[in-house]
Amino acid sequence: MQNLVRPESFVRITNEALANEFIKEQVKVIKEQVGNKKVLLALSGGVDSSVVAALLAKAIGKQLYCVHVNHGLMRKNESENVVEIFEKQMDVNLIYVDATDRFLNLLAGVSDPESKRKIIGKEFINVFADEARKLEGISYLAQGTIYPDILESQKQAEGKKAVKSHHNVGGLPEDLQFELVEPLALLFKDEVRVVGEALGLPHAMVYRQPFPGPGLGVRCLGAITRDRLAALREADAILRDEFDKCGLAEKVWQYFVIIPDVKSVGVKDESRYEGWPAIIRAVNTKDAMSATIEEIPYAVLHKITNRITSEVEGINRVLYDLTPKPTGTIEWE
Repeated sequence: MQNLVRPESFVRITNEALANEFIKEQVKVIKEQVGNKKVLLALSGGVDSSVVAALLAKAIGKQLYCVHVNHGLMRKNESENVVEIFEKQMDVNLIYVDATDRFLNLLAGVSDPESKRKIIGKEFINVFADEARKLEGISYLAQGTIYPDILESQKQAEGKKAVKSHHNVGGLPEDLQFELVEPLALLFKDEVRVVGEALGLPHAMVYRQPFPGPGLGVRCLGAITRDRLAALREADAILRDEFDKCGLAEKVWQYFVIIPDVKSVGVKDESRYEGWPAIIRAVNTKDAMSATIEEIPYAVLHKITNRITSEVEGINRVLYDLTPKPTGTIEWE
């Protein structure tokens, strides 16, 4: 990824008419860039990759091959839902790869956040390269890179460090054999959603809960272990279930659970019980460059706490993160 700068003349995409103009322009650009060659898309099932898939399908049809990689860091039932929507409902060329052991073995004992991100990013490219060789004739790699990814990965001013690297920006190896196709690279998240609806994607898909490329790998803080990862997946599913029930799912932009690599003393069945804390984060934002904290009713927090501590093995506390962005980032790693 080159250091792109959004031109001052770029008109923010705020309505269907502007989105249709953007789509028309990008279809032309994609056709000119790709020609009659094949494109491999990293399809996580999130908003960005879903919109890219719809846009590429409109531009090049069956020249598009979507690869969904289950790296073992997905949310509960996430991969199953991706296969259902894209393969069975949208009829795209979808290749499902279960690479759980491949990723978790590489991540074993790695605690540094940047190292984890780069391991995951590099292995993604390795998986894509393997699939490309099987398909033959793949020349391009499409990605759902958006403008905040680029901004957070670049140094904003002399002497300032990048906030963090993204697997689709800073983690790409120098010997990448594919030419990149990144049609959303100048868009903010809210603009991506407008484009998605203009493309005819289901509302629920366009406003699907955001999910980082490294998945639960950046929410299972420190060195990832399978037991803590399993606890995180279950606790996160409970949070999303309760938000759905109380109407917060449509109100809050992003909400998830984080589990750090630390234990505290608790009590369970009248005995000492050492467990991890589950940290809830719920934020609202328009462009992902800043974020405010959602005020969750105490009754909802109590219910979530009771469910997580009683239903999820290994967790004995539930905390709520009240830090906006800045000073905190949306993710913890």
